[in-house]
Amino acid sequence: MSEGQRLAEGRHAVVVGGGLAGVTAALALADAGVRVTLLEGRPRLGGLAFSFRRGELTVDNGQHVYLRCCTAYRWFLDRIEGTALAPLQDRLDVPVVDVARPEGRRLGRLRRDALPVPLHLGRSLATYPHLSLAERARVGRAALALKGLDLADPALDAQDFGSWLTAHGQSARAVEALWDLVGIATLNADAGTCSLALAAMVFKTGLLSDPGAADIGWARVPLGELHDRLARKALDSAGVRTEVRTRVTSVSTDGNGAWSVQVPGENLEADAVVLAVPQRETLGLLPDGALDAPERLLGIGTAPILNVHVVYDRKVLDAPFLAALGTPVQWVFDRTEASGLREGQYLALSQSAAQDEIDTPVAELRARYLPELRRLLPGTRGAAVRDFFVTRERTATFAPTPGVGRLRPGARTKAPGLYLAGAWTATGWPATMESAVRSGVSAADAALSALGRPRPHHLFELEEAA
Repeated sequence: MSEGQRLAEGRHAVVVGGGLAGVTAALALADAGVRVTLLEGRPRLGGLAFSFRRGELTVDNGQHVYLRCCTAYRWFLDRIEGTALAPLQDRLDVPVVDVARPEGRRLGRLRRDALPVPLHLGRSLATYPHLSLAERARVGRAALALKGLDLADPALDAQDFGSWLTAHGQSARAVEALWDLVGIATLNADAGTCSLALAAMVFKTGLLSDPGAADIGWARVPLGELHDRLARKALDSAGVRTEVRTRVTSVSTDGNGAWSVQVPGENLEADAVVLAVPQRETLGLLPDGALDAPERLLGIGTAPILNVHVVYDRKVLDAPFLAALGTPVQWVFDRTEASGLREGQYLALSQSAAQDEIDTPVAELRARYLPELRRLLPGTRGAAVRDFFVTRERTATFAPTPGVGRLRPGARTKAPGLYLAGAWTATGWPATMESAVRSGVSAADAALSALGRPRPHHLFELEEAA
């Protein structure tokens, strides 16, 4: 037994919340020799990245992707032995279809070459048909200006990305066809309502850091296979006690480092507690004095994502996914194989920043989106619709509005032994799976330090790789 394991022996940590942040924190703590109990109120793990059954289909509540630069989520996939089930593209390649252009001239592509930054995107930008030659040149200049921004400058958080783009010569068309095409999907906000700090982080890290940084990965199996089944298997193997359908009612401390976590019928004693739940739930569990201004958590707004699911009687899309312009449709993904569908094709439309549609009745959404798909995908025009349904995540992410950065708390609180995790905490990333995993790593790191357990190098290497 190592010295660190002796120091941690007998230590107990309770993690509240079984989303990606909570599962990550639990695994990291357990890997360091801490005894861990993970509590989740839902009947499953995975948080807002989960699956459910609908007849013969296994349906993801929403389409989730990650990028090669998402080193923390890639560690998570490796840790739960799920990497092969969510592979990355060999090289960034995004088909972009503009339905406002004549058929036969609608397709453009955003893809990279095997060249150093920023030349890796040079040919793609130079030939991108959805912008004029002058717009492409101005995009290049704005990208270089973006690359020069200092992400540590707090002034960036107070500015909106749209105003910055306008000041740097970006036309409304350039914003629609490029900046928002990427930004809405990754930030869950359009440029005009998004913090410059978060937008700069996304574009600098994803497109301007490493040639392969923006290569896209996505699950070829239902998300529940990764974030619930494989995650639970990894937790079990690590010795974590995992309790689902278990709602925490209170968290308290005696002021001397001992914590009590109350659930129906049981009181758990702990040396460390990680709250890995949404901001409003966190506020309800925080003991007095844990944060200087806990009500500021409610200033971190939320943003919805709408997902439209359509099952056709035949194949209507040849690509695994595409992005769309000139239509309300944003991104379309082929989920046929992952869902278990045996005949026909199942498409999922991921509609971010969906404030105007999140409560629209299904019948209205059907009347709106089926004609748009017929405009976008010629193959749908002779196809029959076997099923049409909608999933709604009204609080899918935190809203990345200007000023949100100063509201996001770090992993440590003022109460010794109490730590915070969640994509909404101060990770520097927008509300992505990457942010959630990073927050779990940060919370575990802080807890291990307080418990006298050295950092496991194999876990925290991801920080240096970022």
